[in-house]
Amino acid sequence: MAEEAALDLDELRQLQNIAKRPRVLNLINSEISNLEKLRDSAVSSSAKPEVPVTVPAPVSSSVKPVYSAVNYVTLGTFSWDQDNEKVKMYISLEGVDEDKVQAEFKPMSLDIKIHDVQGKNYRCAIPKLHKEIVPEKCKVLVKPKRIVITMFKSSRGNWLDIHHKEDKIKPSLEKEKDPMAGIMGMMKNLYEDGDEEMKKTIAKAWTDARSGKAADPLKGL
Repeated sequence: MAEEAALDLDELRQLQNIAKRPRVLNLINSEISNLEKLRDSAVSSSAKPEVPVTVPAPVSSSVKPVYSAVNYVTLGTFSWDQDNEKVKMYISLEGVDEDKVQAEFKPMSLDIKIHDVQGKNYRCAIPKLHKEIVPEKCKVLVKPKRIVITMFKSSRGNWLDIHHKEDKIKPSLEKEKDPMAGIMGMMKNLYEDGDEEMKKTIAKAWTDARSGKAADPLKGL
């Protein structure tokens, strides 16, 4: 429809140039005005509405990757020291990328996972610490040749070990001794060192005790 209106306008403008009578010119001008409005209306209705383009938000580079189904080499060797407020662990390991270290601190445990170190993954975990720590204050520092783990104690004081140690009373390995055994041993010593009268008295007490006449073999001594 817009194309037809444009062709009609061309012809009317040609007629406008050759027309001389005022009435004819007025008619031509009026028709030209109507066709121009019709053309403009057709063009505006055929124009496509603008669709806003949604640009995806950039992903932050600080987000650490999630690792699953990974095999780890256990790091069981480390050194540590302490003061009244914190405990520090030192793990010797070169080529560690700080962005590839995952640390999980809990009040009584820690779990450190280190990924992609010369093609290997390492893990250092203590399932039960000696005493409680403050997880939100703990941190991991990666240095060129080692990793430093700082844990803040929940209560000030000295740790005897970094691992939890349960206080257990060791059961006696010795069988319960016969309470009469000590008495009999003492009587034997008295018999060997005593005079004849003492020996007779001890021999009688011994005989009475064995026969059940005397509960206490020392009675009468």
